[in-house]
Amino acid sequence: MTLSVSDPADLGFNQTLLERIPAHIQSKYLEPGRLPHAALLIGRGHELAHLSLQGNAREGQPLREDAIFRIASMTKPITSVAFMQLVEEGRIALSDPVHRIIPEWKDLGVFVSGGGAQPFVTRPTAQPMRMIDLLRHTSGLTYGFQERTPIDAAYRARKLEAFAGPDLEEFIKILAQIPLQFDPGTAWNYSISTDILGAILQRMDDKPLDEVIADRITKPLGMVDTHFQIPEDKLDRVPDCYVFHPTEKMKLYDPGATTAWGRKPSQLSGGGGMASTLSDYHRFCRMLLNGGRLDGVRILGRKTLDLMVANHLPGGGDLTQHSKALFSEAENAGAGFGLGFATTIDNAATGVAGSNGDFYWGGMFSTAFFVDPAEDVIMIFMTQLMPSSTYPIRREIKSMLYAAVE
Repeated sequence: MTLSVSDPADLGFNQTLLERIPAHIQSKYLEPGRLPHAALLIGRGHELAHLSLQGNAREGQPLREDAIFRIASMTKPITSVAFMQLVEEGRIALSDPVHRIIPEWKDLGVFVSGGGAQPFVTRPTAQPMRMIDLLRHTSGLTYGFQERTPIDAAYRARKLEAFAGPDLEEFIKILAQIPLQFDPGTAWNYSISTDILGAILQRMDDKPLDEVIADRITKPLGMVDTHFQIPEDKLDRVPDCYVFHPTEKMKLYDPGATTAWGRKPSQLSGGGGMASTLSDYHRFCRMLLNGGRLDGVRILGRKTLDLMVANHLPGGGDLTQHSKALFSEAENAGAGFGLGFATTIDNAATGVAGSNGDFYWGGMFSTAFFVDPAEDVIMIFMTQLMPSSTYPIRREIKSMLYAAVE
C-alpha cells in the first residue's frame, strides 16, 4: 500500500524543522555505521506529514517503503488489543484468575530459594495472578535475558524465549514448574506475560494464535503484510538485521535473504513474534488514535481503549517506583503502564517534549511507535539493530518532532 505525504504546513508542522530529523539520523547514525537503515513516519490524524527512508535494506539495496521489519515487542499491543476483544465479548474479565484458563498454574508459588542444581523452594502467592497482571506486566513472570535472578536462569536453561522454543502448550507446562519472582500485582517486571495472553487467546478461540490475530486484528484492519511467518513471495522485502558489537558496531544477526521469519515458528509469540511494515503499523496506530475504529471497521470500543491507555500500576505510580526489570522498552521516569502500552503520566519527569496521555512501545530491534491523542500525532520508527537500548534515538526523534509542531 503506497503511503501519500501531505503538506506538513497544512497539518500544523514546520517542514524545515521536520527535515532536520532525517538529516540528524543520517549524520549521527547512518554515516558512522551505527544503524544500517532507518524508516520514519510522522502522521497527524489520518494523514502523513513526513516519510523518510534512509540507508540500505541489504547490501546495495536501498530501503523500500514496503520493507517488512521484525517488530518484536511491537507485537505486544496487537495481542493485547485482541485479548481486550474477549473482555468486550463478556468471555473473560480482567479480574479473572489466570488459572481459570490455565488450570496447570493454579498452584504456582513465589520464589524463596534454590535454583540451578538445587530444587526451588517456594511459598504460596498472596493473591492469584489475574488477567490484568498479564496485560500490565505485574504477573511475577520474567524474561530470561534479564540475567538477574535464579528464575531468569531457569528460563534460559529451558530456552523458553528462543525463536524455535516450545509451542505455547508446552510453554505453559514448563512454566508450571518454575516459581514466580514476586507476588502478582505487587511490582512491574518486563516479561513473557503477553506470550501467555497469546496462549489464552489460542485456548479460548480454539485455533492457533496466528489465525486468531489474523481474524481479529490484521485482516479487519487490512494489515496485509503483518505476519508471524513472512510468506515466501515477500521475503525479498525483508531487510538485514544486526546486533550491536563493541568494535564492529553492527554484526549481522539475521540476513534478510534467509531470515528466520520466513520459517514457521515453533512458538507463536504474542509478545514478540511478528513482522510488519510502516503502512500496516500505521493502520494499527490510526485505529488506536481513532478510538478503536478505522475505515468503518470497529476493532475495539472507545471506552475499552481509554481503559487500556490509562495507568494501571499499583497505586498509580510510575515505573521508577514499581519496576524490577533490568530492561524494557520504556524509560522509567514519568512512565506508567496500561493494558499493553506504556503511557506518559508526568511528561515533565520524562525530560522529553510530549503530552501526558501519549502511549507507546518499541521492539528489541530498535523499532518504536507512539500515539499522542492530545496532539493527534503518530510516530513510527523502524530499523533493525538489537538491543533497542543501544542508542537513544527514539527520545531524540520525539524531541525533534515536537519542536516542529506549530
